[in-house]
Amino acid sequence: MTSATVTAPLTAPGRVRPLAWVGQTLTMAWRSLVAVKHNPLELVDYSVTPIMFVFLFTYVLGGQMAGSTDAYLMYALPGIIVQNTLFMTVYTAMALNTDLTKGVFDRLRSLPIARSAPLIGRITADLAKHVWAMLLMIGIGLLMGFRITGGFGGFLLGAVLLVVFAAAASWSAVLIGMLASDAEKVQAFSFTVIFPITFTSSAFVVVDTMPGWLQAWSDVNPVTHLSDAYRGLLVGGPVAEPVLWSLLWAVGMAAVFAPLAMRAYRAKV
Repeated sequence: MTSATVTAPLTAPGRVRPLAWVGQTLTMAWRSLVAVKHNPLELVDYSVTPIMFVFLFTYVLGGQMAGSTDAYLMYALPGIIVQNTLFMTVYTAMALNTDLTKGVFDRLRSLPIARSAPLIGRITADLAKHVWAMLLMIGIGLLMGFRITGGFGGFLLGAVLLVVFAAAASWSAVLIGMLASDAEKVQAFSFTVIFPITFTSSAFVVVDTMPGWLQAWSDVNPVTHLSDAYRGLLVGGPVAEPVLWSLLWAVGMAAVFAPLAMRAYRAKV
């Protein structure tokens, strides 16, 4: 007489209690952060590239743009940090696309965890990397002569604003990562969008120096609002209006792209 053993497939639970979901999401975030130890080149991307941006913009363009590197550093460093924050969302899209194409999410799906935990965990881990890059660039800037005249409160509020905006922008990156066929297409499409948006803003130059038609675009450009808000918080200046617009842009991006990204994610996994 023979007997057969039937093994039920492992599937993620349909619903997970909130505290369990938080724990699973943090575990997935920690998984992404620990992976840096096994892939040091990723840390190079998050460390060397920001430093390179600060040095190149300050010492190559600074004298021409503002008459002195010190004056340009005080104006441009907040904008450089904003640009780097947007560029880093591309890494989120590329990492998610790579996990999808290599079947990582298929393996995670067999675990008894919430389906959204790997995705939210990845975004959470990348936000921690955003903070690391921001602190690194601020530290390099201080060594080069930058001064945070807005005080410690301005520094903290600026950091919170950047993280909130990065979290919202990450949803557009997630959508791109879900829809693109490979990581190279993710990178090509993302940089094609980010470059013109950042360089037609007030991140690096005063908007008043632009032609009138370009000023009209720059005035509604979300990177302009975020750069002005972050600059105002760090070194002083008007902050209420640019902060408000930055938050409105963040809410708008999250409201539009988060549902689309989650729908594309569920279709994939």
